[in-house]
Amino acid sequence: MKGRFGKFGGRYVSEVLMHALIELEEAFEKFYPTDDFRQELDGLFRDYGGRPTPLYRAKKISELVGCKVYLKREDLLCGGSHKLNNSLGQALLAKRMGKTRLITETAAGQHGISAAMAANVVGLDVEVFMGVKDIERQASNVKRIKLLGAKVTPVETGMGVLKDAVSDTLREWATCTRDTHYLMGSTVGPHPFPEIVATFQSVIGKELKAQIMEMEGRLPDAVVACGSGGSNAVGAFRPFVSERDVRLYFVEGGGERLDADNSAAAFSLGKPGVLHGAAMQIMQDEHGQIKPSKTRAAGLNYPGRGPEISHLCDSGRVKPCHAFDKDVFEAVRVMSEKEGLIPALETAHAIAYVLNNGKEFERDEVVVINYSGRGDKDLETIVRYFYGD
Repeated sequence: MKGRFGKFGGRYVSEVLMHALIELEEAFEKFYPTDDFRQELDGLFRDYGGRPTPLYRAKKISELVGCKVYLKREDLLCGGSHKLNNSLGQALLAKRMGKTRLITETAAGQHGISAAMAANVVGLDVEVFMGVKDIERQASNVKRIKLLGAKVTPVETGMGVLKDAVSDTLREWATCTRDTHYLMGSTVGPHPFPEIVATFQSVIGKELKAQIMEMEGRLPDAVVACGSGGSNAVGAFRPFVSERDVRLYFVEGGGERLDADNSAAAFSLGKPGVLHGAAMQIMQDEHGQIKPSKTRAAGLNYPGRGPEISHLCDSGRVKPCHAFDKDVFEAVRVMSEKEGLIPALETAHAIAYVLNNGKEFERDEVVVINYSGRGDKDLETIVRYFYGD
């Protein structure tokens, strides 16, 4: 069924948003398949974004883990993360729909940056909703968003984090759908957002598949990606879902520990429910109320998992995993010192899982980590963790 991934997905929204969602679905089905749209988007990916991003053999990390480890270098995409893939696609789609304004949410700030970049490229205004806690801990990215000309609107409701920013963006969109497009940042929300975001992000997996075939002459044994909503993970996984011999690992934020009140390991601690217009795996209490989630990585601090990644984990095709904060910071240190690369804290979750679970990978196996973003935005947090104030 369209918009469904097993028992997950759907469109659970008020009537005021139904017309906008149907309009968006029809526009995506009309414009995306055309040669004109695809050629323009591919041109932007190549000439503005810098695609294809490299697939890099991390030799020293490989020695530590005991197998061949490759990094899909989404940190080298313009803007510093995988987020630009989706932002360029949706901004171009909004322009074709006749919209004049974009609104969006962000936590780590990378999606806010990419939305502002994409809006400038196609000629649209943009407003970014961001929780006050995330504004404080991602101050450098807030400055970048403002420098790019976007309006940053602080969200003080709830806990002032990503969940609350999504809620405020949806409320704003309900008042202005005629001229405004909500540029959803991850594979969450009501249909057709999960499908649209996954489609634009799947450029990651398509490139990865071709590159590893050229470099190794075969498919990888495993692909590992971090995630909460799931955009970079689904983007990397999609071309491999039907390849049953390729193991897929989805690494969540474990926080300090699983028995903490606000760990973000939804697959270990949550259960299915409805959040922001879709059925998905959610952190919730016994009364169905959303529980706060917390990790040191702002981009993983969302209490729900998108419908597609929820289904892939529920069906057993993807293995849900988690990494704890202490191991994440250690992964930052190891990657920095061994490979000269400072990963985003989100990305470091995937690295940490591979470093700490070498026994899952045989010596002759090929493992690809989706290196989803660079760590510039987290530098103050990282330095404070290792060296104090």
